Amino acid sequence: MQFRFTKWHGLGNDFIIVNGFTEKIDDYSAAAEKVCDRHLGIGADGLVIVLPSQTADFEMRIFNSDGSEAEMCGNVVRCVAKYVYENGMTAKSKINIQTKAGIIIPELIIENGKIKTIKVDMGEPRLRRSEIPMEGNNNEQAINYPLEVSNNVYNITCVSMGNPHCVIFVEDINAVDLSAIGPQIEKHEIFPRKTNVEFAQVLNDQAIRMRVWERGAGVTMACGTGACATLVASVLNNKTHRQATIELDGGNLIIEWKEDNHVYMSGPATEVFRGEYISQ
Repeated sequence: MQFRFTKWHGLGNDFIIVNGFTEKIDDYSAAAEKVCDRHLGIGADGLVIVLPSQTADFEMRIFNSDGSEAEMCGNVVRCVAKYVYENGMTAKSKINIQTKAGIIIPELIIENGKIKTIKVDMGEPRLRRSEIPMEGNNNEQAINYPLEVSNNVYNITCVSMGNPHCVIFVEDINAVDLSAIGPQIEKHEIFPRKTNVEFAQVLNDQAIRMRVWERGAGVTMACGTGACATLVASVLNNKTHRQATIELDGGNLIIEWKEDNHVYMSGPATEVFRGEYISQ
């Protein structure tokens, strides 16, 4: 296995991006497990392949560090948008990207010839149990729903941003043992396709501190779709305004749930280094 790659991160949530137009990988899942290993590989939360698309400007496929494929990732889509623009793969500043969760539209905000931020139309949140998915009445929403895990009850609010999220509001986020409780909720039987898990502490009506256990990757420094789901959950629970700063371990994202029912995410994307991977 041999391919050229570029390492990127969105607020510390890091990815290996491969240009699928020019590079060939036979088994994306196996490659992800190998190259994402932080001791024996390149090290990342995921492997991302940029491919041609019949319905959009590009297709993006995301493989978690455990080899599983993710439907969508907000931090990745910002990185991919900046990657294809800066590498001359498109001249557009507003790009259509095909994902397993549908077409996502990032927009590069350019000032004085430089990319200031990337604003992404993340689409509409999906709230019915069947859309997340989770067990129970298909048409019901899970808002402040009590879930028992290891003899503790957590009030969960579940949102899909193309991938499943379980948001839990707490008084003190530092008191949460994320590595212990995260995987138990991720794999709870109520979630047939597992779930991402966010613990959130509301700081005021325009700011939330959030930490995340990502399905298939574990604790990460940031999660874009998780930040979007957290803002939606906070509005549904009457905790914040429809726009708020989500403070993550790796930095901040600005999230807005507009009246058109679309969620918009604004934040950075950073290239770390480029290289060529040659397996031994």
